[in-house]
Amino acid sequence: MSSGHRLRDVEQQRPLLDEEEEATRNSQSEAKHLWFIQDGCGRVCAFITWFLVFFADFVVTFVMLLPSRSFWYAVINGVVFNSLALLALASHLRTMLTDPGAVPKGNATKKYMESLQLKPGEVVYKCPKCCSIKPERAHHCSICKRCIRKMDHHCPWVNNCVGEKNQRFFVLFTVSQFTVQLLPVSDLLIQRQLLHKHKHHLVLWIILIGYTLA
Repeated sequence: MSSGHRLRDVEQQRPLLDEEEEATRNSQSEAKHLWFIQDGCGRVCAFITWFLVFFADFVVTFVMLLPSRSFWYAVINGVVFNSLALLALASHLRTMLTDPGAVPKGNATKKYMESLQLKPGEVVYKCPKCCSIKPERAHHCSICKRCIRKMDHHCPWVNNCVGEKNQRFFVLFTVSQFTVQLLPVSDLLIQRQLLHKHKHHLVLWIILIGYTLA
């Protein structure tokens, strides 16, 4: 690396790694493992998300649609709602299990710095926590314990960071989840007579409305 290049730590100064094999070993080890964040709060939030979707599916199917007088109304709404619920769960799973764009650990090596072909005076940043060169718009997540490319935020409801590689799955999850929440409300307004007919399900209606407005 030429003398004109500068390496700036975010918190403290550390020398570049001398062992190129360490970075290679880290990247190969990460490729063999499924991406899943071992965070207790995130796992609980993810479980609650799945539980609410399944509970809403139960209420919509067995409380709202099956008692309906119109067969085709129940069938069409059931297919639409369950398709959206399945899409929400699938996109949630992809968001949770997809690498959001983690920067390889220990890539702050002399050989890697030379491969960047930096211009004289150009500044690069090295994360002192995971000892990696931070690309532009990359931030270190204290929960994932990694630097994430184009990190937006860490979402406990998906137990993962939202970054470069899983942002589209997160957007799909939020859109499908929002649509899933609107459908029971529209059905409730259309079939208000069911609320009077099945008064023993009043508690389920209240919980469903509370879930929808959450």
